[in-house]
Amino acid sequence: MKCIQKSLGSLVPNYPIENFCIPKQTLFIDIETTGLYAKSSSLYLIGCIYYYQEQDGHSCWNSIQWFATNYEDEENVLRAFAEFAKNYHYLIHFNGNQFDIPYLDHKYEQYHIDFHIKEFEGIDIYRRISPYKAFLKLPDCKQKTIESFLAAEREDTYSGGELIEIYHDYVLTHDEEKEHFLLLHNEEDIKGMLEVVAALNIPDLFYNPVKVVKVQANYYNDIHQKRFPEIVMTLKLSCCLPAEISYGANDCYFVGHGHEGKLRVPIYEEEMKYFYSNYKDYYYLPNEDIAIHKSVASFVDKEYREQALASNCYTRKASSYLPQWDVVFTPFFKRDYKSKELFFELTDEFKTKREDFNRYAQHVLQMMVQK
Repeated sequence: MKCIQKSLGSLVPNYPIENFCIPKQTLFIDIETTGLYAKSSSLYLIGCIYYYQEQDGHSCWNSIQWFATNYEDEENVLRAFAEFAKNYHYLIHFNGNQFDIPYLDHKYEQYHIDFHIKEFEGIDIYRRISPYKAFLKLPDCKQKTIESFLAAEREDTYSGGELIEIYHDYVLTHDEEKEHFLLLHNEEDIKGMLEVVAALNIPDLFYNPVKVVKVQANYYNDIHQKRFPEIVMTLKLSCCLPAEISYGANDCYFVGHGHEGKLRVPIYEEEMKYFYSNYKDYYYLPNEDIAIHKSVASFVDKEYREQALASNCYTRKASSYLPQWDVVFTPFFKRDYKSKELFFELTDEFKTKREDFNRYAQHVLQMMVQK
């Protein structure tokens, strides 16, 4: 077995990982194997990145790799990692919940080694990012795909699958060039996690507070070159978007980079209906096409009124409206009773409430990721 250690110098995680872990108690981890199933394949490499503080107070991130130079070294690699990791509490990995963690757990059980990797608190970057694949316009959420999206450079050109045959050849020949490729792939995977962890800013965009610093009215042309009004909200983001991101859903559009973003939402200038929930207390007036409360309907002849139904118990109002996808602001309006689209009135009072715009901007962003 070989153990390779390196200082990463100025290389640090591109995300404040202290949001969910304690850096000095954290390992970034990636494994290399000769197959997907622990029962029928071998583990030949475990790579980690860890935070190291020297006696003079200087601190940096270091990498460490345990490499099996033959098949019999598998147990040595497992024991070396277990001894090293016993004082750590957090594991950061990429799709480790699906592969690395259960694979290691099975291997430790196979060798009767008293080490329980599932007891670590895990942060799976893949699992946290994959729900946002469409928002990021990615073909998939593989680590190399996200690295490319973030413009991270990589010397290694092999996939884990391609390296299996190279490792089998290495065990027979101990060729130094093959060893270099095997170690390089794992090293760039664990170093790459320091890059791709920046993508965790994407979930933060939707669930951290958003601050609207400016609101202005604007006009846009639709695909038929018809002119429509919209509001444009300039945002101050609490997260730091690692690349320029643009996305549209339900005629709303977001663009952002770093701590700044803009959100465009259409304004609907038309007549809409407010439906009363307690329709049994109302009469519907067919000639007026409105509902009025029974307490004020005594002056209306019986022939001009009828018991209101849920579908016609409304009042109509022509105004300016903004869309919403849950009842966030009340009263809410609809075009028709069966319509699923919800709106609220863009009143002069609403225009003066910055906190309401903050809530609304976050609501629109959450709609986009759920779309």
